[in-house]
Amino acid sequence: MSLDSLTQSVDKAVSGFFEPIATWLGEVVFYSVPVGGTELPLIVAWLVVAGPVFTGWFGFVQLRKFRLAIDVVRGKYDEKGSAGEVNHVQALTAALSGTVGLGNIACVAVAVSIGGPGATFWMILCGLLGMATKFVEVTLGVKYREVHADGTVSGGPMHYLPKGLAERFGKNGKTLGKVLAVLASFMILFFGLFGGSWAR
Repeated sequence: MSLDSLTQSVDKAVSGFFEPIATWLGEVVFYSVPVGGTELPLIVAWLVVAGPVFTGWFGFVQLRKFRLAIDVVRGKYDEKGSAGEVNHVQALTAALSGTVGLGNIACVAVAVSIGGPGATFWMILCGLLGMATKFVEVTLGVKYREVHADGTVSGGPMHYLPKGLAERFGKNGKTLGKVLAVLASFMILFFGLFGGSWAR
């Protein structure tokens, strides 16, 4: 059996196993409701509402702190002589690589081809409002991160979901946070294994 035919058979086996799961997850995650003669996925509505709410709550932080963001990226606040530490530019590029993914690349072309040039305006607006949502996510990650005795740091949704919800809603919030943290971990692992492209 050649390597190419083996690869194709493995691809078919993986696709056959995961296609029903992906279809079901797609129906759950992208559950839609009728709005104005079209279908609106609730997850999109949630993101559309979250951006303006966070923008207003934090006083247009994505515009007010733009100069600070440029200074941070330029290295103005880097600590000198911190061997082995991640500087601000490295942290930014790591965050961007985890944020800008397949959907941002492929879906821009699809949106423009379906919606025309006007889709570009809405994507820019959603990007600007989404900056406030990303600000909230990163702030939660920093606030609830754990600094271990050996100096290593761990954080992310696996930490801030249980801690933040426990702080807000007590024991029930902590339980819900743990469930959401496990789901977030599983989804990140699942996407890491099957969301990328398999180069040949």
